[in-house]
Amino acid sequence: MACESAFRIVAHRALADLTAHHEATCNGDPAALHDMRIALTRLRTAILFFSPMVAGPQRTRIRHELKWLNSHLGTVRDFDVAIERLKAIDKTQPQPARYYRSWDTKRAEGHRQLARVLRSVRYRRMVKSSSDWIENGSWSTKQGKPAARERAAPVADYSVGKLARWQQKLLKKSRKLLQMDPETRHRLRLLNKKLTYSIEFLTDLFADKGFSGQRAWLKYLRKAQRSLGQLNDDARGHSLAAALQRNGATATMRVLSPKHQKRLLRTAALAYRKLEGLKSFQGPTHF
Repeated sequence: MACESAFRIVAHRALADLTAHHEATCNGDPAALHDMRIALTRLRTAILFFSPMVAGPQRTRIRHELKWLNSHLGTVRDFDVAIERLKAIDKTQPQPARYYRSWDTKRAEGHRQLARVLRSVRYRRMVKSSSDWIENGSWSTKQGKPAARERAAPVADYSVGKLARWQQKLLKKSRKLLQMDPETRHRLRLLNKKLTYSIEFLTDLFADKGFSGQRAWLKYLRKAQRSLGQLNDDARGHSLAAALQRNGATATMRVLSPKHQKRLLRTAALAYRKLEGLKSFQGPTHF
């Protein structure tokens, strides 16, 4: 399969998943919002993964619009996650209704604003322009031998090199995990997520052949992702509570205990050490 065809398949699937959850997200469904954000991240990852081939002014505009949408989805998702954590933490010692009032009010306001964004002309244009660009963007007609070679290159050959570079970058950064501040750790988590989603969409493309060692890589990447995700949710919840308090609202968020934080960091660090011992990716042996 050529990179040109692979990109279209992966990107169209992600865009279809994004729009499939549109209406439910407009209606305030937290699960649909989560799925919509995952689909958006997969689409952005696909564009980044094939960035040399699809580079150009159109890609820059598309990425800007996708980033705009992600910021709106992310803001509301942070409140959904924070409220879920509050309820889980206080399951044994329920708090009075006023304890959640500030959070619920802000979340409801966020969902209303998000619904307006998702029903806006800008959103509809973004979906259409993204679809048109994926199918017939300027990247697909770019003249010259280098551009033609990029489009025609076997996706397996290209992917092995791309995954290996991202793998090396992730492992190099992960060695300083225990010394990272929350923001640096969040960037590591995003790189972890990009590598995970890339392996997953390549696995879908070659379901009958697969990439050598991809199952083991996914196992440890997902383990690290879960631990880093909990740490990130905790940091975001604490920031949200502080912001609400500055605005005069009654809002508190219990942070993870130092012991729990250390346990999560050790789990992620161990997963990365396991990854260090695995072989680099190998492509499908036949097509």
